[in-house]
Amino acid sequence: MMVDIALIGAILFLMKCWQKAAMPMIHSLPSEHDEQSGFVQWFRARWPRVVVFAIPNGGKRDIRTAKRLSREGVTPGVPDLYIPAWGIWIEMKRQKGGRTSADQDVMIEYLEQIGHTVIVGYGALDASDKLLRVLDMGGAADVGGHPPPRT
Repeated sequence: MMVDIALIGAILFLMKCWQKAAMPMIHSLPSEHDEQSGFVQWFRARWPRVVVFAIPNGGKRDIRTAKRLSREGVTPGVPDLYIPAWGIWIEMKRQKGGRTSADQDVMIEYLEQIGHTVIVGYGALDASDKLLRVLDMGGAADVGGHPPPRT
């Protein structure tokens, strides 16, 4: 089995997040932000020439800002990350307790119907594992993207 240095880096990043979040005698899970940051760090180390970017679609906003962003095209339910070269969307959730909203379910169904691949990752490790499985199955090539180099 080949050691994935990028995955080890992401694991170490998440371990730091867990340590920061841990309170005496209570171990809390990393936030969705920490999970997504760990995944992006792993992805960019593994495929430095492939673009992955975040869709800043969530978060709490005042009503005025929400209306302005809606006019600009912000759409509820769009997944958190996109890899355009491979036509793959990734919705990040916490390891436990995370679930997709009704808007996300509708958007995921739409994206899959038009031929895109959507991964719902419950933590960085789950998302990276699911991405590797999609790539091993040729999922990126099936949607017209450029298959990644084998590492």
